[in-house]
Amino acid sequence: MLKEGADAAKEHLVALHETAVTHLKKVDPVVLVIGTIAGTIVYLNTYRLYTRSEKPLHKRLAAWGFQQFRKLPAVRRRIEQELEKPKMEILESIHKDDTDRHFYAAIPEDALSSDQVLDLASKYDDYGKFDVAHGKVSGAVYTDRTDDHLDLLAKVYRKYAYSNPLHPDVFPGVRKMEAEVIRMVISLYHGPEDSSGSMTTGGTESIVLACFAYRNRAYALGNDDPVILCPITAHAAFDKAANLCGMRIQHVPVDENQRVDVKAMERLIGRHTCMLVGSAPNFPSGTVDPIPEIAKLGVKYGIPVHVDACLGGFLVPFMKEAGFPLPVFDFGNPGVTSISCDTHKYGCTPKGSSIVMYRSHELHHYQYFSIPEWAGGIYATPTICGSRAGANAAVAWATLLSFGRQNYITRCRKIVESAKRLADGIRLIPGLELHGSPDVSVVAFKSTVFNVYAVADRMTKKGYSLNALQNPDSVHICTTFNHADSGKIDAILGDLRAVCQEVNSLPDKGNGSATAALYGLAAGIPDKTLVDEMTAAYMDACYAAPPKH
Repeated sequence: MLKEGADAAKEHLVALHETAVTHLKKVDPVVLVIGTIAGTIVYLNTYRLYTRSEKPLHKRLAAWGFQQFRKLPAVRRRIEQELEKPKMEILESIHKDDTDRHFYAAIPEDALSSDQVLDLASKYDDYGKFDVAHGKVSGAVYTDRTDDHLDLLAKVYRKYAYSNPLHPDVFPGVRKMEAEVIRMVISLYHGPEDSSGSMTTGGTESIVLACFAYRNRAYALGNDDPVILCPITAHAAFDKAANLCGMRIQHVPVDENQRVDVKAMERLIGRHTCMLVGSAPNFPSGTVDPIPEIAKLGVKYGIPVHVDACLGGFLVPFMKEAGFPLPVFDFGNPGVTSISCDTHKYGCTPKGSSIVMYRSHELHHYQYFSIPEWAGGIYATPTICGSRAGANAAVAWATLLSFGRQNYITRCRKIVESAKRLADGIRLIPGLELHGSPDVSVVAFKSTVFNVYAVADRMTKKGYSLNALQNPDSVHICTTFNHADSGKIDAILGDLRAVCQEVNSLPDKGNGSATAALYGLAAGIPDKTLVDEMTAAYMDACYAAPPKH
């Protein structure tokens, strides 16, 4: 029976082939060649268009339709009118603390005295109203800024204010400082003897450089369409890297604890996958991805694995000694090939320093950029920047040496203890539930009872600066050394409990709050370029002169 069916299918295929040949013989060969080429081009363009985005086709079509609708003159005018008021509100909110509204838009003809400059700098510093030292701010400032340490940084900065690691012959001291900082951080992550790394300006640059390196490696191996495979909770810097480097990015779902689904990651691995990503921890919920399992996938398929430890970079290496062991997240996993770690967060260095490190010099070399034929001479840089602030390397170096390993362990213990105390307290607040697993220093929460964004807005009125998240609606508090006190945590919990009671008592459960309206609008618009317009308005406002009253 099966043989008869196979024979019938074969005869049918032969008949189809003969029919096709008969018809094609009547066509001019030149037309056949042109048609084949044209068909191939159409197929390749269609394939690129289809794979360019992860969004379902119907959502892309809806967004495209909305964009075309917005181009109609009457619609465009109406939208511009509707956006005018929120744009002005954004401008006013950015400049609300600028009380005198005086703005230097040109260099003054006559120089200001040193005292005048310092007085003006102090005045600008007083604009800030958030009480960082008493734990009112999530993240942002990760250390307690003692006078002794600030004095040390000022003295070191004075020595290296005009140094530039681009000229190691002119500034050999800062070259050595940078190299020592890189090696000290690599040692925290158990880098092998051949490991290597670079100092960057921050976590985003570190991530972009790792993606750039793996893109170049992919090109060298014949992969002309490299794809980043990362969790949906991975930092947005990976999306920026994909955009800047001309790569594609695929996002992997996570489980109920916000850890990446390793089985789903394996299913998405394809011939164009050039790197796998895991976070330790991720930014939204502070959850550490299963790095050992991701590393095993890297070994199995021969794909580099990058661990993003930018946020917790100076906590996770010390957690075992602090009494909070984690699964192996560093180069102790054979499959881990690169790691990004911010020194300017829990490393307590001033802003503008991060480290990207690689298992081998060979991988690191894919990050380097060189133009041998430039008229200005052979040009080569290890990072995105050409000239770099040597003072950033100097103050990072001074911080690591003056803090010492035992101090970092002690700080780690206090910060993680505070985060766990905060998480335990949030579990007891009616209407709130934890979002993800607070594995390190970030504690995220959400609610199915009332609008959690309204909670964040009311906490802002009480002097707090918290982080709003989305997908799902949630908020997080990133604990720092400024929260490392049980009294400060208890104060946060007391205010949070009171605010939740207030929001829960509202008829609309907080759905009318400003942040709730903003995120609700963003979620409901198919064309996200409208959201882009509002974010552009926000960034424009940051660079703008203050509006006149």
